[in-house]
Amino acid sequence: MELQLGGSALSSAAKSKLRDCGNLTRDDFDGGPVSIDEIEPGLFLGTQFLLLCNLTAATHMETLRSFKITHVLTLDSVPLPQHIVEASFLTTKYVQIADMTREDILQHLEACVDFIVAALEHGGNVLVHCYFGVSRSSSAVIAYIMKRHNLDYQPAYELVKNKRRFVQPNAGFVAQLKLFRRMGYKIDHSFQRYTMHRLRLAGEQMRKAKILPQSFHNVVRPDPDIARENPEPSVYRCRRCRRILASKSHVLEHRPRNMTMSANHDTTQGDAMPMTAACSSSEPRLLEQLANRMRKSSLGSPSHDSTGASNQCRSLLFVEPIAWMPRIMLNTQGRLYCPKCEQKLGNFSWINACQCPCGETMTPAFYLIPSKVELSKAVQNVQTTV
Repeated sequence: MELQLGGSALSSAAKSKLRDCGNLTRDDFDGGPVSIDEIEPGLFLGTQFLLLCNLTAATHMETLRSFKITHVLTLDSVPLPQHIVEASFLTTKYVQIADMTREDILQHLEACVDFIVAALEHGGNVLVHCYFGVSRSSSAVIAYIMKRHNLDYQPAYELVKNKRRFVQPNAGFVAQLKLFRRMGYKIDHSFQRYTMHRLRLAGEQMRKAKILPQSFHNVVRPDPDIARENPEPSVYRCRRCRRILASKSHVLEHRPRNMTMSANHDTTQGDAMPMTAACSSSEPRLLEQLANRMRKSSLGSPSHDSTGASNQCRSLLFVEPIAWMPRIMLNTQGRLYCPKCEQKLGNFSWINACQCPCGETMTPAFYLIPSKVELSKAVQNVQTTV
């Protein structure tokens, strides 16, 4: 089922305003051709036809009534007009988001799906829309279809596209929808790919603002050396002063791209090259043996992806940003020093890629040089971490 309406894209008053001051608002637009498509019974996907000039808004309120729309989900950079939000027959939800590949739509998908489910379960009809009904709103509908029918992204996308031919989430949204599927249609904070997704978004903000915004402070993990009730069983310590630096859950695993390079790289180098070049480090035999044991014991850990944790590279120890790391919220890159003995431990960069000797790259990158740290077990840590 499809409804199409026509209209001039720009009113005469808006054209006059554009000539006078060059500034336009959404109310200056008549909206142009608009459409509504029924994807599944009770679920409609459409354009931002509600943000029209006041002369035609009442007409489109009647359109809502004619389709028996009871719930409206808006994904846009501006909210609905107040008279729509306050309509007695509507329940509305607004998600502020721009149609840009770097936007984090993933954090909203679960709530959007829940809104759609609640509307349909109560016998309502729900309209999901953005300005053009192409990328943002279609992403929310695809997420719902994926979860409802237990589908991967591509079949869910094709199902929606068969109902509305011009849907096309941008490339960033597509990647996030695929990640949404891999996490089981919910946010899993222990899932490493989700961690990297959030870190990359934080890196983009650091590139622009040179400071970590408050909304991304949660990507910085608590200091594992601070007393806690249930310490993790395995931790990395400073080799010189034995200060706890990272827990197993802080480690960001990666598989070697070049096994030969990883196996034969110089194990005597104690420092690392700049973040834009290959980052080298030493790898003591004892640490490698302990790391192998840790990997075997953690194969079933929820902190590891389903791709498996075996054969992980230990040329560099990439970790999440941790609270003891000095000034990481105020600097885009720098060196990491032990907070106790001030030994250099590694480097970090929010904005530049670090290439491991194995050939894999990490962005952003926070790494510890394996020769500067040692792996320790829980029995040895109880007195200092409990």
